[in-house]
Amino acid sequence: VQLQAYGGGLVQAGGSLRLSCEASESLFSINYMGWYRQAPGKQRELVARITAGGTTNYADSVKGRFTISRDGAEDTVCLQMNSLKPEDTAVYYCNVRLSPNHARMFGVPIEYWGQGTLVTVSS
Repeated sequence: VQLQAYGGGLVQAGGSLRLSCEASESLFSINYMGWYRQAPGKQRELVARITAGGTTNYADSVKGRFTISRDGAEDTVCLQMNSLKPEDTAVYYCNVRLSPNHARMFGVPIEYWGQGTLVTVSS
């Protein structure tokens, strides 16, 4: 299974971008789908994630500006980013985490990562 992320790019501060991530094949027993980011010289951090039931949580730094959504039928997760700031500049990675029981039972990875898409916000 591969996760394909797209939608990154260069935007001015205050602008918006929408990231999308699609799985190459159907995934089962998903616990979470989410987005992480890694800025130069920093550790990867959680930006937002959404559970199979639709519960969302966000990093404090993006609350009120970013919105995560999921299309379960398409195994797609999106991140709408508004009011972007220069500090949002990073490589954004999508992530899918499966149920540990499912992963163990079927011998599949417990999580998958996308290849990353660069978001650059200029001041």
